[in-house]
Parts: sequence; C-alpha cells; structure tokens
Amino acid sequence: MGSQKIGIVGLGVMGENLALNISHNGYSVAGFDLDGAKVESFAKRTAGTSAIAAHALPEFVRALATPRIILIMVPAGKPVDAVINDLTPHLQSGDLLIDGGNTYFADTERRIKALEGTGILYIGTGVSGGEEGALKGPAIMPGGNPAAWPVFKPIFQAISAKAEDGAPCCEWMGNGGAGHFVKMVHNGIEYGDMQIICEAYWLMERLLGMTPADMSRVFGEWKSGELSSYLIDITADILAKTDPETGKPMVDVILDTAEQKGTGKWTSQVAFDLGVPAQTIADAVFVRMLSALKKERVAASAVLSGPPVSFRGDRKVMLENIRKALMCSKICSYAQGFQLLKAGNEEYKWNLQFGTIASIWRAGCIIRAQFLGKIKSAYETNPVLLNLLLDPYFARVLDSYQAAWRVVVVAAVECGIPVPAFMSALSYFDSYRSANLPANLLQAQRDYFGAHTYHRVDKEGKFHTKWIDAL
Repeated sequence: MGSQKIGIVGLGVMGENLALNISHNGYSVAGFDLDGAKVESFAKRTAGTSAIAAHALPEFVRALATPRIILIMVPAGKPVDAVINDLTPHLQSGDLLIDGGNTYFADTERRIKALEGTGILYIGTGVSGGEEGALKGPAIMPGGNPAAWPVFKPIFQAISAKAEDGAPCCEWMGNGGAGHFVKMVHNGIEYGDMQIICEAYWLMERLLGMTPADMSRVFGEWKSGELSSYLIDITADILAKTDPETGKPMVDVILDTAEQKGTGKWTSQVAFDLGVPAQTIADAVFVRMLSALKKERVAASAVLSGPPVSFRGDRKVMLENIRKALMCSKICSYAQGFQLLKAGNEEYKWNLQFGTIASIWRAGCIIRAQFLGKIKSAYETNPVLLNLLLDPYFARVLDSYQAAWRVVVVAAVECGIPVPAFMSALSYFDSYRSANLPANLLQAQRDYFGAHTYHRVDKEGKFHTKWIDAL
C-alpha cells in the first residue's frame, strides 16, 4: 500500500492546480493522466512537493493510502464513465471516487446506483472558481454517499476558499446528485448575472455613449458598494484593458459571439421539468444562442430598422438608474436560482440547507458577491422562506429601486437597445407580486379547444363549459 493521501485522475489545468492546492495544504497527492505529456508537465510543476506523478493506472492506485480517495477531473459524460470503469477493478470496499467535473446531476445519481453493492463510495462534487480558484481556493459543493464525507472533509475544507468570517467554502450538500445539482444552479445564476452585467455595459455604450475606460471607472466604483462581486470586479478590469496589437480597448476587438458549455441549458431544462419560473436564467441562455447567429444578425441589420438612439437626460442620474436596475435584476436572478434549489430539494429529498449554500458561495466561486451574506441571513432567519423576494431586506431594495429599473427598461425599449435579462427579471417581479394574472383566459382557451377543464373562483372542483352549443 502507498502513502499518498489523495489521487487525481485528469491533469488538465484544473486537476493540476487542485493537486498543487492540496499539496500546499499539507496533503500528499498522486496524479495520473492518459496523456503522457500532461503527466510529465505535472511532474515538473510539482517537483519538490509531496506530489508524485504516476505513468500507469496500477502504479497510480498502488501509490494511494487506504481508504483510497480519488478525485476525477476529466470532461463530463463518457470520459467519467470510462475512468470509473478503468478504476473499479483496482479498488476495494471503502474506497472513494469523487467526480469534480461539471457533471449533470442525473448522471451522478446513475453512477451511485451502478456502484451499489461494491462498497465503493461515490461522490459528485461541484467545484467553482476556475483555474485561479482551483489553485488558491475554490467553492466546493460535495454530495453523494454520506459515509464518504468524514473521510475527505478535512482535505476539501482545507483547500477551499475561506469567507470573510473564516468559514470554509465547502460543506456537505446532501445525498445522491445534490452536489452537482447545486453546482448546476450556481452556473445558471452565473449565466443570468453575466448577462445582466453585459446589458448594463451595453446601455452605457449605446445609450450614454461612454468609452470602455469610462465604464471601467464606473464598474470600479460599483465594486465597492452593494453590487460588490467577483463579476463586477473583473468587468472593471476587462474594460480597462487595451489590445497591444491595435491599441484599441480589448473588449472592442472581441467578436460578439458567446459560447457555452451547457450548464445554463441544463438549469433551464430542469426549471421546465420542475415547474419553476426561471426566465431570467433561460433568457441568458437564449441570448448566447442568439449571439452565435452573427452572420444572420449582420444581414438582418441591413434589412430591419429600429428607433434612433437618443438620450437627452442627466447621464449621472441614468447611470444610477442602471445600477439600481442591475441590482434588482440580480436579486430576481438569484431568487429564481434558489427557487429551483427549493424545487429540486422537494423532488429529490436531499435536505439542502439554503443558508449553507449561500454561505459557501461567498468566496472562491464565480458568483461570489457581497449580498450572498444577505441571502445567508435571510434563510437563517426564515429557513422556510418561500422566495427571496419576500425577505424584508430584498423586498425593501426592490420597492426602493423599482422606479429606476422601469425607467431603464423604458429607455432601452424606446431606443431599440436589447436588454432581455433586465426585462424578463422585471416581468418576473411584476408577475410574482400580482394577485391575479390573465391565466383565467388562458385556461378558458384550453378548455374551449381541448376540454382541459378549469377551477372556479367560487367553488371547489374541476369544471368544463360547452362553449359552442353545436359541439
């Protein structure tokens, strides 16, 4: 038996950086990859540390102390299944397999069931923070077989980011696919957050005629206030960057076609499956799809016209309105994400702790933000809170800022500037606060053409109307 405390299969940037993080925190690690060049790179980069590089799978497994703790850091899907199939013949009861990739939570549930009876403990773990987070401390969301948590908890909490109060940004999420579900929702919120920030940037450029340098200064001011977050911070940096080849602002030489890895799409699909209105997140996914239609958009711009862009108001006032609209839209995006967590928790019986989730997102992860502390407090005060919009703090912000939010959306519509996330978030807010919606007519239409029946406002039961006597 070997002596290395933990092993990592998959030595790409994330796997390699996590290995260095583990080693820096006092735990010995073994690394393996099918790509020999990556193994050599790992060996060179970890030289002088407690890490070792294995050139073959049996060698890798023999290097590990028991119970073996193996972190899988390969692309989601078939590669994970392949690694599991290769590893299991070398493992024994009590060993741990931890998938740290962006895996769909249902796949994690499937793999847990497939390993039942083997004694191998399977864990699906969300890891957020990118390359820097992997090296310096990510937010980590483990879930799966609860018997495994005490075994790897000390390592993962040691390598995770730490919030301002010193709490590790790593806690047990729940059984089954809970960890990967939470990470999926995190990424969905991330999609919404990024799109909202992009719309604020676009309004500054198109409506107010600001330069990237001007906008960088504004975002720099915002990052020290209630909007303080990693994404606001990096946006200020991005807008300040100059392209060394052309001397132009870096953002202006980047083609306006956004890519995606699929987690935002999963979030939207699951929201549909569980009946959760998460339109701001879904719209953020659709916008990326629309951005990919670059040739079509260029052709359409020569055919389709819109209103002239004209702004004659006070720029400082409008900037403050945009800030408030950004804050309100952000609240709605997070509210939709937490509603999806709530629905998933009810469907799969994971016992998710929403205050804990907000707590571990306060540092290390991409959506880390100052107001996650407010979300943590909201759920600690009221663990059965129906919706974040109903928390006193968030309700006060929305009530105070909604007039500015509406001004921004109206200005965008009047000038033909697309702000789909701002608009869908506002529509979500207005719909959620409405005691009555026009769904009564919709249900009547369904009953008219399909005899789908309806509920009445004045008595119990389901009813059908014969809308046309001839029928």
